[in-house]
Amino acid sequence: MSRPQPPGTPEIAVRGLRKSFGANEVLRGIDLEIGRGEVVCVIGPSGSGKSTLLRCVNLLEEPTAGRVFVGGTELTDPDVDIDAVRRRIGMVFQQFNLFPHLTVTENLTLPQRRVLGRNKTTAAQVAAENLRRVGLAEKADAYPASLSGGQQQRVAIARALAMGPEVMLFDEPTSALDPELVGDVLAVMRKLADEGMTMMVVTHEMTFAREVADRVVFMDGGVIVEDGAPERVIGDPRHERTRHFLSRLLDPAMAEVEEETSDQVGGGGPVPG
Repeated sequence: MSRPQPPGTPEIAVRGLRKSFGANEVLRGIDLEIGRGEVVCVIGPSGSGKSTLLRCVNLLEEPTAGRVFVGGTELTDPDVDIDAVRRRIGMVFQQFNLFPHLTVTENLTLPQRRVLGRNKTTAAQVAAENLRRVGLAEKADAYPASLSGGQQQRVAIARALAMGPEVMLFDEPTSALDPELVGDVLAVMRKLADEGMTMMVVTHEMTFAREVADRVVFMDGGVIVEDGAPERVIGDPRHERTRHFLSRLLDPAMAEVEEETSDQVGGGGPVPG
């Protein structure tokens, strides 16, 4: 049983976090705090370490060094009951990871019954409630193959919510979706933010980050380069690395022109990323 948090304790706290895969150091000393009810979007180029950071927060990746706290409990304490702490953390991945042979309701009730020990009736009631939250009550008896990608991701969110988490982690939840399906998923996430859910979101959706996040964290090279309000980090970044990343993300056509021009001038050599 977790102990109550002292007033002012961050919901998520990362202290001196490092993560290496062999000789490759992916995270190089990350310090980050996320308050209760806060929405923090983590942005950055591919390979910057943002998804690894997210996976370290619930110990899907074991940190090489540093400490991770959720709700005042240290996950990196060797004596912690990690399964108990993970029950308080919902995780939504790029892929939906639904069981294709189970209905939508069965996908939501199975983890409740196995992990939380809920009976079939209670699990089904909780499943129905959370399907309504994501706007998919009518799909309770459907199988994943009959759903669009956006609907499957909303089922995955409902499945995480059915476990009663205090924190939700999202790892590029819209990156596998066709563009026309992204909006419904982001609308569900926006609703969760409005309800006060603590959320850490790795994303490339700049409009969502600008409008919904309380803070935006820009990572590059395994470190946090900028951390601040969306209007500052996205609207008026202080660091050249942030400006370069955003210019390429927000105006990819211009980025391609710049690459071609640089290649011509530099004799076809690589362009710094």
